[in-house]
Amino acid sequence: MSEGRVQFRNFEDVRTLFGLRDKNLRRLRDAFHLEVVLRGEELHLHGDQAQVDLGVEIVSELRSIIEQKGLLDESDVDRALQRGQFPVEKSVDEVIDVFHKARKIRPLGPGQREYIKAIREHDMVICEGPAGSGKSYLAVAMAINALRLEQVRKIVLVRPAVEAGEKLGFLPGDMMAKVNPYLRPLLDALSDILDLDQVQRYLDKEVIEIIPLAYMRGRTLNNTFMILDEAQNTTVTQMKMFLTRMGHHSKIVVTGDGTQTDLPDRIESGLNDAIRRLRNIPEIATVTLAGGDIVRHPLVRKIVEAYDDQNNGRWGWKAPVTPILVPTAEPQQQQGAEATEIAPTAMDSQFVTSTDAPLALHRDAIQEERNSDHPDVSTPQNPDSN
Repeated sequence: MSEGRVQFRNFEDVRTLFGLRDKNLRRLRDAFHLEVVLRGEELHLHGDQAQVDLGVEIVSELRSIIEQKGLLDESDVDRALQRGQFPVEKSVDEVIDVFHKARKIRPLGPGQREYIKAIREHDMVICEGPAGSGKSYLAVAMAINALRLEQVRKIVLVRPAVEAGEKLGFLPGDMMAKVNPYLRPLLDALSDILDLDQVQRYLDKEVIEIIPLAYMRGRTLNNTFMILDEAQNTTVTQMKMFLTRMGHHSKIVVTGDGTQTDLPDRIESGLNDAIRRLRNIPEIATVTLAGGDIVRHPLVRKIVEAYDDQNNGRWGWKAPVTPILVPTAEPQQQQGAEATEIAPTAMDSQFVTSTDAPLALHRDAIQEERNSDHPDVSTPQNPDSN
């Protein structure tokens, strides 16, 4: 059994790491199958060598976050635990260094590793994947990395101003105030990676520019890292317009989720069209992330899988089809004749399979109703027989 040690600067940082009622400690221990012992202000990890090395790395990263922020969010712990689900691969090329107080961002799975590799090796990348798979976050991190390495001089974050099924009407304020609600997710990603003061300085000096897609027409951007987020809400014409803004020494990353388009009916998504048209161009990389790459709350993965099962017809539930009882088709049916059970036709299926349709009357119920209405009526005789 191997041992690893992580030294903390004081006991308060240790308490912050452990969390309320040692919740974080138990999660770390169970995720990496380690025995954790606290001796003074030093944490001792015992277990298999590979798991100990990974545990030391994760705890050290969480310690850096605590020293930087003074607290530890549950989302920070969630991202750290995600790494325990995948093989440990110590590749320097996978680490995204944003040069900010020892903050480093690493991919959490094979899909994200392929995504980062594609951005490093190609000038244009189109990434399609479900919500929470890190498409936008990793693209923003790679853009900051390129800016800090002076590979580009500017970052342009673009997003179509399309409402998610709701009409908000006219918004007050200037142009930035009007589009701010649509661009807020990109600002959130920036603020999570950099300090708010640093983000504001970049925005004031236009080193980072966040604009709606409609304002990209007519521009040519050189030495720029461009990110188009929520690309599933672009039309084919808008997508072509954006991709052709690319100038010399620039890089473009397009992200979106084809299952969450908010475009009107019968309008094709520019994201799906671009993937189909450009997938055979070697200089353009197309990456598809799956449910296993989701790094948000564990419930998000289950929700995405549930909706995918619905779209693929794997619900496991079917509306019951109840046979309809109707009288025989003879025009002169006598009163006491039995009803005949027939299968529903194609025209009847829309009523039969509807969960709102009433249940069919059964044979016994019909007969009982007839008997109650005419208790003393017998079968009539032929008057000519007399």
